[in-house]
Parts: sequence; C-alpha cells; structure tokens
Amino acid sequence: MAPVITLTTDFGTGDAYVASMKGVILTINPQATIVDITHSVEPQNVLQAAFILSTAHSYFPEGSIHVVVVDPGVGSARKAVILRTPSAFFVAPDNGVLSYLLDAPGRGPARPSLPIPSNLEQREPGTGFEAVHITNPDFWLRPVSATFHGRDIFAPVAAHLSLGVPLSRFGDSIKRLYAFPIPRPDRDAEGNLVGHVLHIDNFGNLITDIKNNDLPTGELVVQIGSHRVQGLSQFYSQRDGLMAIIGSSGYLEISLRNGSAAAFLGIKVGGAVRLRRSKAATQ
Repeated sequence: MAPVITLTTDFGTGDAYVASMKGVILTINPQATIVDITHSVEPQNVLQAAFILSTAHSYFPEGSIHVVVVDPGVGSARKAVILRTPSAFFVAPDNGVLSYLLDAPGRGPARPSLPIPSNLEQREPGTGFEAVHITNPDFWLRPVSATFHGRDIFAPVAAHLSLGVPLSRFGDSIKRLYAFPIPRPDRDAEGNLVGHVLHIDNFGNLITDIKNNDLPTGELVVQIGSHRVQGLSQFYSQRDGLMAIIGSSGYLEISLRNGSAAAFLGIKVGGAVRLRRSKAATQ
C-alpha cells in the first residue's frame, strides 16, 4: 500500500498553500497517498487543530504520517518536530498542537484556554514514543521561506519519512515537547458535572469535554445557558429542538435539529455545560 500522508492546516482552500505542499510531497514521493483532514482550522487556532487531529488520526492505517501546520510562531525559535508513536508519525511545530497525543491519564480538570495557548508546559512523550527536533537541512526545500515552513520543511520531511528515511537522520532526539492541559470537566459545589464547549463543528454542534464514561448514571438534565435539555438522544432526528447526544467522537454534544445550536444559543468555545440527575430520577 502506498504511504499515507495527512494534512491538517489553517490555510483554507482559496490560496495555493495546500497545493504547494502537495506538490512538494509528490515530487519527492510520487507514490504517496495524500489525505486532507481539514484546512478549515480557524487561523492560528492551535487548540482547535489539536482537537480535530485527536478525533481523526486513529482511523488511518498504521504507519501513517500526519502533518499539522497551524503555526503562529513560524519563523521564530519554536522547534519543528517529528513525534513517532507506536502507530504513526506526526510532523508539526512544537506549539501544543500535539497535546492530545501527549496527554497523561489522571490529570485534573482544566478549562479550554485561548486559541493560542499560553499555559503550555513541557511534557515527556509516553512509553513507545520518540521525538526528534528537525534540524537537518538535507531534507528541506531550499531556500526556506521564513513564513512557509509547511511547504519548505514539514512537507518535504513527511515525504522523506514516507520513503523510509530513519527518524534519526532528521535531527537530534528530544525528551520533551510542549503541551497544554487537556480540558476536562469538573464538579460544582452541588456535585453537578460541569464541562465546557471544546469545539463547534460545521453543523453548529457544540462538542464538549464531557466523555461518555464521565456521565452520571440515571436520567440527566443538561443545562447550557438558560436552556435545559431533558435526557440524552441517540441520533439527531430523534427529537425536535435542542438535544444532547454522544457524538461520533465520544464526547457529549449539544445539537439543534435542522439548525445550529451554536447560533441559536449564542455559545462560544469555553461556554459551560452542566449535567445533573433529574429530580424524577432521584425520587
């Protein structure tokens, strides 16, 4: 099977940026299979890119190479890195965009931060992971533009990786990468689960940081803003109006049938979502 290289960027599709990256990859490895995860990440929104990548990468064949270019610090001293996990490679700036891959179980609750996270911390990759600082210019396009490392560094490095170039040839091994705390729900003074909106998808669904296994048992009431939703739905056409549903990514979503929940509620990323057991269920 031809090697798979995925692309996740904030470049949009109205310019030649994405096409230029694909051209570089195919020039180096004409047999590469290139898959677009998305090019619609909001400009410089590292958190959004990290979340979208986390929901998609596991569905690709083992050994796939995932290139992520959401890079507010392009041209600065931030590192360009390769992260090898037991199942894939990730080529990206070291700016937190790989945070979900570096998450450690048992970390406490955290709220979504700004699109460009300011609460980055250095974290060691997990067992079976290896990280490299990309420093060997032999695998770059020359000359290197200070404003387009996606084309001149990340794309050619991914292409050479797909040809089997050993990881060690791209640069020196590094022990830590930058990551932001992964948003997780917390509990209020009354013991109710409180989550926050992580992502708003193209349909206007509000995807929260509450996972299926976080849900309390019994009948639930979901409150967002001044609106309440009784119980969970199993699919989008099950009821009219607002609904709460466990989406395909395994997170709780607030949705509006045939409409945008985000527009209807006026809720943005970071907005609070509260869950409590219904009074009827506790009687």
